[in-house]
Amino acid sequence: MPKQGPVTRPAVRGSRTGRSIMALLDLLGRRWTLRIIWELREGALTSRALRTACDEASPTILQTRLTELREAGFVELSEDGYGLTALGRELFQTFTPLHRFAERWSKRGGSKTSATVSV
Repeated sequence: MPKQGPVTRPAVRGSRTGRSIMALLDLLGRRWTLRIIWELREGALTSRALRTACDEASPTILQTRLTELREAGFVELSEDGYGLTALGRELFQTFTPLHRFAERWSKRGGSKTSATVSV
């Protein structure tokens, strides 16, 4: 049996390794990506409703992010609009502990040390 060489992964922004976690963090770190996932947490939204929920984000950037999220398997387009796939809902569930932490941190005055951002 021939010897297999190391697995080569495509590089992602901020990482030469292309490891899965780096690729995911790259995607999630793009502007509006997390907000889109957050806004779709309760169900599908049309493009216009999603744009409104995202504080009138640029339609171009919103469509770019939706395309990236669809290609990654987190978002799908149905007759009802854009919604989270099963994988997208699983990803959202990983945010729950972070959301609880953020709420506790905010109550302790932690948000006073950084710019105020509404989600």
